[in-house]
Amino acid sequence: MTEAALSNDLPFPHRHLLGMQSLSRGDIERILDLSEGYVDFNRKGGPRRDALSGRTQINLFFENSTRTLTSFELAGKRLGADVINMNTEVSSTKKGETLIDTAMTLNAMHPDILVVRHPDSGAVALLSQKVDCAVVNAGDGKHEHPTQALLDALTIRRRLNRLEGLTVAICGDVAHSRVARSNIHLLNTMGARVRVIAPPTLLPTAVAQLGVEAYTDMRAGLEDVDVVMMLRLQRERMSGAFLPSVREYYHYYGLDHEKLACAKPDALIMHPGPMNRGVEIDTDVADDIHRSVIREQVEMGVAVRMAVLQLLTPQQGNG
Repeated sequence: MTEAALSNDLPFPHRHLLGMQSLSRGDIERILDLSEGYVDFNRKGGPRRDALSGRTQINLFFENSTRTLTSFELAGKRLGADVINMNTEVSSTKKGETLIDTAMTLNAMHPDILVVRHPDSGAVALLSQKVDCAVVNAGDGKHEHPTQALLDALTIRRRLNRLEGLTVAICGDVAHSRVARSNIHLLNTMGARVRVIAPPTLLPTAVAQLGVEAYTDMRAGLEDVDVVMMLRLQRERMSGAFLPSVREYYHYYGLDHEKLACAKPDALIMHPGPMNRGVEIDTDVADDIHRSVIREQVEMGVAVRMAVLQLLTPQQGNG
């Protein structure tokens, strides 16, 4: 992609990235197209870009994270931003400060962009209403994780050259997964056919309203699909007995080569991480060098987050 193609002359029509539902097909394609150029840039290395030079990015994570936090930090630094990671374990929130108070405090520091992860659904949207800068949702409760869906889409598009017309199966703990929700919104917008596969206790209520086909039988759901997207069991969000046992869950819903044989012979294998090997996915399947794109997803994450940061930050007054 040329330097001109990487430019950001046209304003992005959104101040924040809080979820996928607000993005049009054109918005999504613009993010993915810009991300493509950053994949090449990251692979070649070299000096950082200056698209965000003089800008301040604060990463505010109220939940533990390795992949997402690190990739947002790398993305900001590779664009020339001043990046600050706030440790909420030692912040004033541990002393009783409310999220609104934290937002007001940060706003007084005049950052250009906040990247926020929070355990409560809707918390990031609430914070975005109280600050003057752009806000990126890095995952809020069971609600959404938009940049994960975008990096998944980029991974699929680079491997299969399209999103429209593909059949994608999202398997596992759909009920508690913000990754599933964001992917469902994105894939539906882009014209893919979406199936969700889970035990009845791990399917969302009113699942039909999400515009997906729901299956409780793994083999039937995987029949002839192009992409198999596995999900981690969100035990930290479960209250009650959703599973009889991990062993039984793996027997019926863990992805192994026998179940995978129901999908297309070249179906992609995906997982947002961290993986529970032997619970939702077999080690041999996860490490299949021909079909697994799990490591590629991590790589695409940096490129996508660079594109998102670049597109949102110029919305500020000094942009």
